[in-house]
Amino acid sequence: MWVGWLEAELLLGDVHTLKQKRAVVRPVVAELRRALDVSVAEVGHTDLYRRTVVGVALTSGDHAHADALLDRAERLLASRPDVDLLSVRRRLVRSDDLD
Repeated sequence: MWVGWLEAELLLGDVHTLKQKRAVVRPVVAELRRALDVSVAEVGHTDLYRRTVVGVALTSGDHAHADALLDRAERLLASRPDVDLLSVRRRLVRSDDLD
């Protein structure tokens, strides 16, 4: 089994409150879940209103499939007009390597 994850740091556009931040982040998280069938959550900078870190996690029996899903998640985030993708950290490992 392959385990993959991606952490994407995002700069949000014209956002001045945490309520406005939620209105931007929720659709991003929902789109990733719907389009890719992966686990997604806001995992960092929760107290800042113009920045966030979105985490994507997945498991797969096939390395190429897992890698392709992480690529698609990164492209989806980069293509959104309401956020700027600042950085991405990603990892893909075999479950045997986690012992």
